[in-house]
Amino acid sequence: MAKDHSGSPKLHQLESKRKRLTWILAVSGLCILFYVLGAWQNARPTPSSQSEVYSRVGCDSGSPNPDIATSRISSSSSSSLSVPLDFESHHQLVVNNSKSSENFPPCDMSYSEYTPCQEPQRGRKFDRNMLKYRERHCPSKDELLRCLIPAPPNYKIPFKWPQSRDYAWFANIPHKELSIEKAVQNWVQVEGDRLRFPGGGTMFPHGADAYIDDISELVPLTSGAIRTAIDTGCGVASWGAYLLKRDIVAMSFAPRDTHEAQVWFALERGVPTMIGVMGSQRLPYPARAFDMAHCSRCLIPWNKYDGLYLIEVDRVLRPGGYWILSGPPIRWKTYWRGWERTQEDLKQEQDAIEDTARRLCWKKVIEKGDLAVWQKPLNHIECTKSRSSYHKPHICKSGNGDAAWYQDMEACITPLPEVTNSDEVAGGALEKWPERAFATPPRISSGSIPSITIEKFQEDNQVWNERVSYYKRLIGLLPQGRYRNVMDANAYLGGFAAALSKYPVWVMNVVPANNDPGTLGVIYERGFIGTYNDWCEAFSTYPRTYDLIHAGGLISLYQDRCDITYILLEMDRILRPEGTVIFRDVVEVLVKIKSITDGMRWQSRIVDHESGPFNPEKILIAVKTYWTGEAKRE
Repeated sequence: MAKDHSGSPKLHQLESKRKRLTWILAVSGLCILFYVLGAWQNARPTPSSQSEVYSRVGCDSGSPNPDIATSRISSSSSSSLSVPLDFESHHQLVVNNSKSSENFPPCDMSYSEYTPCQEPQRGRKFDRNMLKYRERHCPSKDELLRCLIPAPPNYKIPFKWPQSRDYAWFANIPHKELSIEKAVQNWVQVEGDRLRFPGGGTMFPHGADAYIDDISELVPLTSGAIRTAIDTGCGVASWGAYLLKRDIVAMSFAPRDTHEAQVWFALERGVPTMIGVMGSQRLPYPARAFDMAHCSRCLIPWNKYDGLYLIEVDRVLRPGGYWILSGPPIRWKTYWRGWERTQEDLKQEQDAIEDTARRLCWKKVIEKGDLAVWQKPLNHIECTKSRSSYHKPHICKSGNGDAAWYQDMEACITPLPEVTNSDEVAGGALEKWPERAFATPPRISSGSIPSITIEKFQEDNQVWNERVSYYKRLIGLLPQGRYRNVMDANAYLGGFAAALSKYPVWVMNVVPANNDPGTLGVIYERGFIGTYNDWCEAFSTYPRTYDLIHAGGLISLYQDRCDITYILLEMDRILRPEGTVIFRDVVEVLVKIKSITDGMRWQSRIVDHESGPFNPEKILIAVKTYWTGEAKRE
């Protein structure tokens, strides 16, 4: 007689598991259905310009008309948020209570060009010696703005790259000063409602392209050996703009106030640029970062302060890297009358530069026409021996060469890593571009960053390939050229930039200044650019200069250091209208972010991690809606 086992606990467990599996399969089927429907929805045509639908608010008014704002979000931003899974409905979590959200008003239109840490009015309070007044001076806590920086009344989405290299909308940066002051030099011209950038410059009247061709005859620009460059006193960054087609990416910088809006023009063009100056502090880049440094009449007094500025260039220049100088005092015998300086003065300046270069152990490669080129040694074997002849500058005995956040420049040579023979590249040789992007950086292979192994680096590359593939599904505009200026606000090893390298974008890799280990040197060894920044302070850029910001773990990193509301307001300041932010964090942090950004007129939603719903890390995709300030009435 058969025995009845229906009451067995094991059978109950199996039945329970079967029911759960059935439920999971049913939910998965619904998810696939919703994904297909979402993809069909996102394929519908969207408005092509702001003139079709947009919201406008006055400087002292409250939130925009909700009907107009909703229409704008659902139409123009639908392809930006083509999300396959909706975390909120999946997990039934209330992610925002609108009653408790703070609604941030627009700032007055006088703040439309606000650069918190480089405001000329604040800078005037500081010492003019060594241009200290043009360095970073950030507002105190009681000066921080709790409002949204408005776009100009007729703001338009910038041209796509590569058209943006040559054109920008005048309404976005309504400044004519440079077109008048530099008219002969063809920096920028106003043509109706557009700005045109002919590619001219003070020392390249035939255009930046022809000027770079001249450099290419002296320096190997086409072999892939030179990938990263730094342009000091960059103007509108035409040099960097035309280097890009040669697969060379330049970090260009200039002060906030030398010529009105020059750095802003460059960023509007889609060219990597920062507000910065060679003053009394180190540039915010690690040691051995750049393959090439450039100065075209950049007005930096290279011969003063015992060669301090050339010493700083030496710090950030890679072993074997080149320094290129054009303009005063080069070719002074020809130009001295036009420069309105005496022959004696110009000769003395060039002699001082030549002497400092020798003391740094640089070799003068050539002086031809308007160009002079020096090369840094591959290592410091001979340079160390030469200290018996050159007592100044001495080789630094202590300190971290990578430390460059509010660090004073030092009048000593940053030592290169030790080598065993005179032909060896200090710190390790780099692969040529583009292999360099995914080759193991020497700082990792040598073990100089103990917490990061070769295996971890390779795993990180794989992770970022998966993440960017997922982002393509979340943000339909990513592969379409809609984004040009991209920022990774917590860049780590630069994996995001590497995974995006096949797209027409450039990435500003930001490494939090107080993080350890400092990985910015690794990013430069991979052939990408970046900077240090403390996100409790503002970033050194103009408003509305980035299309896409990635912030992985950034808010968790800073939530105990400062008020994260101001970090999000800073992102709003530097993000262009209809720009996107990708946050990666734990749910609790993303909920907090969403509750703040809802009051900033951002459209956002939380979605699952690329590995699925069981990963505790989630993703918040947020889009800054289009709105502008109101023109002042007469």
